Parts: sequence; structure tokens; C-alpha cells
Amino acid sequence: MGKGLPKRSEDYSQWYNELVKKADLAEHSPVRGCMVIKPYGFSIWEKMQAAIDQMFKDTGHSNAYFPLFVPKSYLSREADHVEGFAKECAVVTHYRLKNAEDGSGVVVDPDARLEEELIVRPTSETVIWNTYKNWIQSYRDLPILLNQWANVVRWEMRTRLFLRTAEFLWQEGHTAHATRQEAIDETHQMLDVYANFAEEWMAMPVIKGVKTESERFPGAVDTYCIEALMQDGKALQSGTSHFLGQNFAKAFDVKFADKEGKLDLVWGTSWGVSTRLMGALIMAHSDDNGLILPPKLAPIQVVIVPIFKTDEQLAAVKEKTAPLMEELKASGVTCKLDDRDTQSPGWKFAEYEMKGVPVRLAVGPRDLENNTVEVARRDTGEKQVVPMEGISSHIRNLLVEMQDSIYQKALDFRSSRTTETDDYESFKQILDEKGGFIMAHWDGTAETEEKIKEETKATIRCIPLNRKEEEGTCIYSGKPSKGRVLFARAY
Repeated sequence: MGKGLPKRSEDYSQWYNELVKKADLAEHSPVRGCMVIKPYGFSIWEKMQAAIDQMFKDTGHSNAYFPLFVPKSYLSREADHVEGFAKECAVVTHYRLKNAEDGSGVVVDPDARLEEELIVRPTSETVIWNTYKNWIQSYRDLPILLNQWANVVRWEMRTRLFLRTAEFLWQEGHTAHATRQEAIDETHQMLDVYANFAEEWMAMPVIKGVKTESERFPGAVDTYCIEALMQDGKALQSGTSHFLGQNFAKAFDVKFADKEGKLDLVWGTSWGVSTRLMGALIMAHSDDNGLILPPKLAPIQVVIVPIFKTDEQLAAVKEKTAPLMEELKASGVTCKLDDRDTQSPGWKFAEYEMKGVPVRLAVGPRDLENNTVEVARRDTGEKQVVPMEGISSHIRNLLVEMQDSIYQKALDFRSSRTTETDDYESFKQILDEKGGFIMAHWDGTAETEEKIKEETKATIRCIPLNRKEEEGTCIYSGKPSKGRVLFARAY
């Protein structure tokens, strides 16, 4: 596996970058700002996708697909929306190339300019609401509950694999409703879906909240989010759900006739998570030896490494472990036997440790004699020799225990790095020395929010949905506050 990883405590950023590469998750592409997601990384994303997609279907949503290109005029119709995305848009201006006259290669054909420029999809509200206008006439056509799995482009030049790239993969839900309350309920429901996925599948505790006005999605009335804490004490926004009100319906003239025949504008929502979740998964759990994957999202949950010197010994291990593999696969556990003779067992141990395989079984001649197997768990590094009899049940229980243990460790870490303060000087000291989440009073003004951001690089991650309403004094301005908000430095 070559050299090990940098230590998190010494260079967290370098540790992350090296881990993404050494665990075979992704690499930089020849296209500036974009990445290549490698098979092992994509297999984790596929498991995420499958779980989230099923949760969408369980809540009544269907998948669809809309164009990659958005006419520029569409983006112009919702003022806040275009202002929010204008600086991130990639623009298509021509539709043809031609050979250069000097033979140097191909050039853009100046005669092939588009009548209207096309924007490479940064998000799909505009093209979808333009479509909804044709689909919605009556209350009988509502609600529309759609999701699409797609790629988007937001022009980023300072990039980091998974966390911030010019092109990334995501899903975006877009729903249309007859009433305000239905749309609000949908917004909250999808926030809960994201929070449940993060906690139950990613083993990553999150805080649900609403964004401040300055952090709101362009064109939304309210933006709700889940915020997670990474091991370096920085926050990562891990999913958003937006109540759009009637803003996009107004921009695209999407109206419906209610039961009394009265015309009204449709109410909307949109919501999404992206391959940024891959970055969250890595940074929330992994250690100086490599990935730590929650068993539910591990492409390989159990790997069997035979210890052998001869073909006969390898054959004996295969024969002994074949029933175990069948049993595990039948119970939904993904299992692999690594019988390569090109690498030593020690090399394989290091490889699977780097890749975060939850459970490793080592079986050699002595184990065959004693009818035992060595079981190593990735999250704690613990090893134990257990009888081969009943091993399948032992492993299934162990995977459940590991999923819970990884979550609890992340929860304990967040608790240890969440601090309340009522003083601006201690606020700054906590940020510099401890990091993490800080619960502090804020006066509710964008001016104060911006000043704190300028001076400390900390932002209001959200106003927690479960916060206590309590009178207080803003840590910065000294003005009255109605409750604490969640501050942190963030990715």
C-alpha cells in the first residue's frame, strides 16, 4: 500500500486528500475543477443512492429526468435565483466546431453562435417549473412529487475532491402543491428523510435547522438544512430542503383551478444532497490508518484473507469458508474471499484497513485444525479468535454493533465539541483553541452576522429547530436575542 497517511492532528487537509486517493475513491481529472470517481468510491455512492432513493419512493416520490441545458432567459425570470447563481454558471454560446485553416486543430465556428445562450444546469428549478406550467391546470394534477438523479455544474476553481468540485453528482427533488401547508409539510418531511439517512446509514449525527436569510437558497422563502461536525471541528452542510413558496410559480405563471374553480399560484419545494456526502462520510469517521465505513454503506462488509503457503492449504481454506460465505450472502451481507497469491496477507490487511472494510477474517492452517477464525473489526482494531461454528451469526451481530458504535463515537465527539458561550472574547477563543459547534445568542440582523463572519470566519450554520426560546443578549452587538443559534467554521 506504499507509505501511510499523514496524521490528522498534523495536517487534516493533507490527510483527507491522501486518504481519498489511497483508498481508491477518486482522483483529479484532466478537466480543471472536476474529478474522476473510481469504482470503489462509486460503489459507496451507489449504496447511498439506493438507500436514499428507496426513502424517496417510500414517501411517494417518483424519478424523472430534465435537460442538462437551461435557456438563459429561464434563469432570468426569478431575480433572487439568477443573482444567486450568476457567478457560478457555465455558458454554452456555440453549437459547432470546425478545423482551423492553419491546420492547428479545431476552433469554434463563429458562424455557429446560438440565438440564445444555454446554461449548463447549476440546479433545475427554472427548467422544471417551466415544464410544470404544461402539466398543471387543476387541483386534480397536484401534488407533483418528483426527483431526479443528475450531475450539475457550479463553476468552482478552488476545489477539493467530493467536497467542492465544478461538476458533481446529486439528486434534486422538485414538488408542486395546492396549499402552503402541504408544501411546508413536504419541506420538513424531506429534511427528516435526509437526517434519518445521515444518522441511520452514515452513522453521522446531524442538527436540523433553518438557515438565516443571508444563507437562504436563492429564490426560496425558507431553507432548512442538516449540519454535521467533522473531526477537525469544522461543520459541513450535508443536505438542504427549501420551501419555495409561490416564487417559481409566479415567475413561470404556474396556476391551477381549485375545487371552486378559482385560479391560484402553485406552492413549491426543492431539496437535494450530493456527492459531498462522500466527503462527510470520510471526515466524520476515518482515522490515521484509512477509511472507517459504517457497515450499511461498505461495498465489502466482510473480507476473508486466507493464510496459505501451498495450493492445498488455499483449497482447504476455500472449502471451509464456502458455507460461511453462502450464509452471509443469503442474509444480505456482502462478502469477499481474497485468494490472490501476488500479495502477502499483511499487504492485504493494510489494503482492507485503508479501504475501511468493516470486518476482516483471517483463516490459516492452524485455524483449520482448531476450527476457529480470527475476526478483526475495523472501527476499533480489536481482534479475537472465535469458533467457526456460529460465526455467521456472530458476524451479523458484530456489523449491527459496529454501526451503532460508529454513530455513538461521532455523537460523543460532537457533544464534546459543542459549547455554549455568552461572551464574544470567549467565542473567539473557543473557535481558535477548540473549534466545533458554538451555541450563542445573535440579534437576528444580517449586519451582525456578516461582522462576526468577517472577524472570525465563523458562520451561523443554522437556527436549530429544537432550540429553546430564551431571552438573551447578542454576543457581538449586545442587543436583545430570542435564542441561541449554531455557529461554526465550515467547509
